[in-house]
Formats: sequence, structure tokens, C-alpha cells
Amino acid sequence: MTQLGHTGIDVFPLVLGGNTFGWTSDETTSHQVLDAFVAGGGNFIDTSDSYSAFVPGNSGGESETIIGSWLAARKNRDSVIVGTKVSQHPQFKGLAPATVAAAADASLARLGTDYIDVYYAHFDDPDTPLTETIGAFDVLRKAGKIRTVALSNYTGARITEWLDISRREGYEPPAVLQPHYNLVTRQPYEREIAPIAVAEGIAAVPYFSLASGFLTGKYKNKQDLAGGIRQNIAGQYFSEAGLAVVAVVEDIASARGAEMSTVALAWLRGRPSIVAPIVSARTLEQLPALLASATLDLTADETAALDEVSARIG
Repeated sequence: MTQLGHTGIDVFPLVLGGNTFGWTSDETTSHQVLDAFVAGGGNFIDTSDSYSAFVPGNSGGESETIIGSWLAARKNRDSVIVGTKVSQHPQFKGLAPATVAAAADASLARLGTDYIDVYYAHFDDPDTPLTETIGAFDVLRKAGKIRTVALSNYTGARITEWLDISRREGYEPPAVLQPHYNLVTRQPYEREIAPIAVAEGIAAVPYFSLASGFLTGKYKNKQDLAGGIRQNIAGQYFSEAGLAVVAVVEDIASARGAEMSTVALAWLRGRPSIVAPIVSARTLEQLPALLASATLDLTADETAALDEVSARIG
């Protein structure tokens, strides 16, 4: 276990992403994946109130509902850390105080719990004064509805502004950041956000840690992308420089007798301020390689090779 920044919360060094629940994983499969994750030592689950409104026929909240039914069936709420997000649900767009309050109550109802461990502002809302949003989160925290304030997809400048307002007004500062960060997307995280996280003792739990499967070696050419459910997402990483990164990951994995996903996640876990990468498992078969990353430590030479090849991507 490792400390989640300055929260006092202990977490396994891998977060299970719940974006597949109610999308590519039905409720039964989702419960099986959750069971296996916990059995493997995991305890931190990530979701959002908007998952998976992007799927035809869904309205948002499907992932939270599935996690809630699992928590109720297993009666393990106190041993699990749950993180969810606000601002993108079709009925609760943005971060106006009334929206944040209503969305939090809706998430609590779907999850079947009276508190959320880590509550993220999912995306910045330029139309709502930041002071009002921060105040709304503080109300939730003081009411015991959330334990920790967190930010996802915020720029370095806006994170700094949030911190400055929190200090001035006496609010609890954000303790967790969720950026887009992986071996083929190192910026702007390393340039703009990591220095703040390190200086402030804020934990970072990056999403798209495996670049939507690109770093697993699943997509070696354009034909591999065609027609896949993640075609549009994984395609953004496809380039000659990206394939060079995949090749180095594959070489290290082969030498270590490990899966490529294990190696890519181990590199990420070793970066400054990274506490636990977020990964999704659509099926049970995908989970062992992900869990193995929590105990695989790369050598200095392996890390340097991955640093060098990934730095070539602009």
C-alpha cells in the first residue's frame, strides 16, 4: 500500500477504472473483475457519474450503479476507496454550486453509500467562478459527503489558482490529480502539472495509462485499429515514434518474462508524484498482467531506455 498524497488514505499502487462497467462489461462481468481486483490486493476504484452516457442507450451513471450493487452485495464499503467525478453527466453539466450538490447526491444514491472517498471536478468549468466551485466542494466535505477534493483534466495554471483560493479562503486543498499521462503522452503533465504535484505533495493517478491499449502492442498497424471499439481513442497515439516506444516496451517485457502492459504501468508507477495508474479490465483475463505491475520494478537501464524513446514524442 502507498499513501494517497496528504490524505492519510492507503491505496494499492494500481487503480481499477470503472469506465467499462455498463459499456463493454456487463454487470456480472464487472462484479467478477471487481472481485478479482480486490482479491489481488486492490482497493481503489475509479468511476464518474457520466460513465457511460457516451454509449447509445445509456444515460450516465451506469458504472456507479454497477459498483453500488457490488458494494451492497459484498458488504465491503469500508475497505474500498471509491473515487467518482462531477461536471459531465447529461443532467448535471458544469460545476455551479447547485449542480455539484445535486450531482453528488445522485452519485451517492447510485453508489449506495453516504460518502465518496475521492471526489473529482472532472473538467474545468470556465463559466462558473472558481471560488464558487471550490466553496461547493468544501460544503460537501464539511457535510461528510466527500473525504477528499480532487481535480481531473485541469491545467497547471488552474490547479495553482484552485490552491491559491483554497489557502486564502481556508478551504481544504485538492489532494489528488487525475491527468492524461502515459509513455506516449508525457506532456503537458511533466512540464505543467508534475512540478506542482511534487511541490504540494499532491498524489497523481493518471488515466489512459496504457494509451487505450496502444502500449499493450495490440495495434501494430492501421489495419489493427480498423473497426475496433477503441479505434478513435487508440488511433490518437499511432505514429512511428509511438511504435518505437511500443517496440522498447516489448523488448523489456520479453527479457523480463512479463506482459507489455505490466512493463508500461511499472514505468508509470515510478514517475515523480505518481501514486497509482488507473487501468480498466474489460475481462478477468486482462487483470493479472495489470496487477503484476504493482510489484515489478524496472532496472535503471530499462527505465532510461523507456525515458529516452518516449521523450522523442513531441
